[in-house]
Amino acid sequence: MEASQIRKTFFDFFASKGHEIVPSAPMVIKNDPTLMFTNAGMNQFKDIFLGNSPVKFPRIANSQKCLRVSGKHNDLEEVGVDTYHHTMFEMLGNWSFGDYFKKDAIEWAWELLTKHYQLDPDRLYVTVFGGDTADGLEADHEARAIWENLISKDRIISANKKDNFWEMGETGPCGPCSEIHVDIRDEATRLRIPGRDRVNQDDPQVVEIWNLVFMEFNRMSDGSLKKLPAQHIDTGMGLERLAVALQGKKSNYDTDVFQSTIRAIEKLSNISYTGGDEKHNVAMRVIADHLRAVSFSIADGQLPSNTGAGYVIRRILRRAIRYAFSFLNLKEPFIHALSTILVEHMGPFFPELKHQAVLIQRVIKEEEESFLRTLDRGIQRLEDTLATGGEIIDGKTVFELYDTFGFPVDLTALIASERGKRIDEASFKAELQQQKDRSRAAAKIDTEDWVELRDDNFEEFVGYDFLETNIEITRYRKIRQKGKEQVQLVFNLTPFYPEGGGQVGDTGVLTAGNERLEITDTRRENNLIIHFADRLPEDPMATFVAQVDANRRQSTARNHSATHLLHEALREVLGTHVEQKGSLVNPDYLRFDFSHFGKMTDEELKAVEAIVNARILNNFSLDERRAVPIEDAQAAGAMMLFGEKYGDVVRMIRFGSSVELCGGIHVTSTGAIGGFILTSEGAVAAGVRRIEAVTGNGARAFIDAERNNLRSVAGLLKNPADLTKAVSELIDKNAALSREIEVFRKKEAAEIKKELAVKFTDVNGIQFLAARVDLGPAELKDIAFQFRAEKENMFAVFGSLVDDKVSVTCVISDQLVKERGLNAGNVVRELAKFIDGGGGGQAYFATAGGKNPAGLSEAIQKAANFIS
Repeated sequence: MEASQIRKTFFDFFASKGHEIVPSAPMVIKNDPTLMFTNAGMNQFKDIFLGNSPVKFPRIANSQKCLRVSGKHNDLEEVGVDTYHHTMFEMLGNWSFGDYFKKDAIEWAWELLTKHYQLDPDRLYVTVFGGDTADGLEADHEARAIWENLISKDRIISANKKDNFWEMGETGPCGPCSEIHVDIRDEATRLRIPGRDRVNQDDPQVVEIWNLVFMEFNRMSDGSLKKLPAQHIDTGMGLERLAVALQGKKSNYDTDVFQSTIRAIEKLSNISYTGGDEKHNVAMRVIADHLRAVSFSIADGQLPSNTGAGYVIRRILRRAIRYAFSFLNLKEPFIHALSTILVEHMGPFFPELKHQAVLIQRVIKEEEESFLRTLDRGIQRLEDTLATGGEIIDGKTVFELYDTFGFPVDLTALIASERGKRIDEASFKAELQQQKDRSRAAAKIDTEDWVELRDDNFEEFVGYDFLETNIEITRYRKIRQKGKEQVQLVFNLTPFYPEGGGQVGDTGVLTAGNERLEITDTRRENNLIIHFADRLPEDPMATFVAQVDANRRQSTARNHSATHLLHEALREVLGTHVEQKGSLVNPDYLRFDFSHFGKMTDEELKAVEAIVNARILNNFSLDERRAVPIEDAQAAGAMMLFGEKYGDVVRMIRFGSSVELCGGIHVTSTGAIGGFILTSEGAVAAGVRRIEAVTGNGARAFIDAERNNLRSVAGLLKNPADLTKAVSELIDKNAALSREIEVFRKKEAAEIKKELAVKFTDVNGIQFLAARVDLGPAELKDIAFQFRAEKENMFAVFGSLVDDKVSVTCVISDQLVKERGLNAGNVVRELAKFIDGGGGGQAYFATAGGKNPAGLSEAIQKAANFIS
């Protein structure tokens, strides 16, 4: 049974049991500060478990895209090393929200596995929660009794909290669980060692395939458990592991889910996956797995970057590149080409892959090219260290290679061992732990539990129609980050727009009697609108007047509506391949990221700006529809963003021919935008461009600033009749003077070189020179390379002080680098200490800058120490 049929069988079965089949939520989470990525099927239903959202369908089933590479559930280091862990995986799941509970969940799981998938019951084992005294929980006798009606007692195993109490994170919904394990070992092994003895023992042939979670509790910040408002079922079955059992394989990577990708890697590397060398097999598994994770992340709108979720994606991709580079000898970009195989295989079920295929390929290719260049620089750095260091590579150097150049420890250790050296792994781990501690301290948020003031858990947003209204606080909690304490408030209804869709959250005030409380930010967390304040009101039970900062809201609305017009204009000028990839809308300016593969020309930028301003002048009225069926919105041609999860009914915003689904705040007509000026355009990632623009008062301020600049320039030039002509003439005159100066500099450098040539002395068979030469970097480098070409066994160090910039330059002939191990990079790093600076370069030429001219003479004097 291929993966596509496994999915279909699952959906058909649970549809027959009254479940609504829903699509996967995006893998990248946007409104939950406790998670970067969807790490379990239940994430999108977290608010239902907590009672913060109403239940629409009491029974649901789907296949959820999950990613586990950070936080509590982090399998990254196991991926590829074993045959059953993954970064991205599909989680087949069925849920009950206050409907059926343990009996139906267990009996249906058994029916599906043994009758529909026809797994041999003799190969199945189950675990049940054995209780936990610390949490005050008894063993799950109810689940055990249900299983005893389906399976022999010797196949029911009691397990501890670690294995059989499921939690999504440090806090949140949780509960005891019952896992189903499958034994796929050969008959001889099964007879020798009972399967129950291998359950939960990290045996790759005896693995968990389905986890039935009985969601009953909420883990509080103090570690205690609180009963949820209702009992729920949350199950998760790894499609990849199930495929192993159904396809008679011994590894997830032997199934149709991965084999087409692995066969392509075999062809590219000319190495057989079944050739017997495990390091080759591990590398291919890493690449096949990581390709999926990165491709789906890009399709869901998360591009590789240097921060947050983007950094995690970049790290996953770089791990794949490193394994290919180190163990398959694939030193050119190739992973991007594999994405076409993934799209062909999984695109029919996940249309976002097909839709974003070009972007996925281009982003991965550019990341590969960039990181391979970084690897080359890292290898040169390591070569320098190996050439001059002792038998042990210190931990700081290993960490620098890891942190700056992306070198895994095993790659550094491998290259070092080839030279008969080893790394100081203990000191590396200490450096790594220090970095983790710093990062954790910077990101740590201490969050107290919610204090419930009123029973009403559902919050109504009235900000589309009102900027001011009476409200009551229903709950609050305190948070602390970086030494600052804040209070988060939830109201029964609110006019404050929570940050979302690129638009920043509203600010404003709460007033009650003589008390005035500033609301400094508004955000959405899951399904709650959270209002930030620096303190708790004196009487939280009072009725308050909530008032939004109207001027700030209006400026933000101008920029948001202009963003819609900009999106449409870009598609008209550049083509319909343009899609939004990110945005920021605040009171001061707008920022818009979009898919496009080249720098926009001046003509294109002018055309876009003109189209937007024309539509502002047309003064199109806002056509807002708040409860449009999703099918009607699609029929109307509304722009829908991949990576967003839309409900059955949506809010549709129309200005003329611009139609988008949007939950943000907008002007009542485009004329209120006032004006639109593009201020910048540039690349933000592979295949993604960024535009920034201003509107309204911001546009007016921009024009005033530009006009003042022109007036200042004109005044400096004595107010010529033709300013452009006057500036052009000035540029030409300056260029002519620069050419004359360049001629004089070359003559001066030639004279200095003659004087230096006779100052070389023989020291231990080396032509040595250390001198102060106050020339610019270009002239000094030219002289250094001339000497290098003219003299054998030459070692020269030059100190320079020009325009208050102090530097040291070292040049060494090839013979001395090879035969005596001299290294210019090491030389300048040592000498730079005297001028309070740093630098580096290649073995034969390097430079260093500093900020202490007084140390230059001593640096020059110390140069001879390297050869004496």
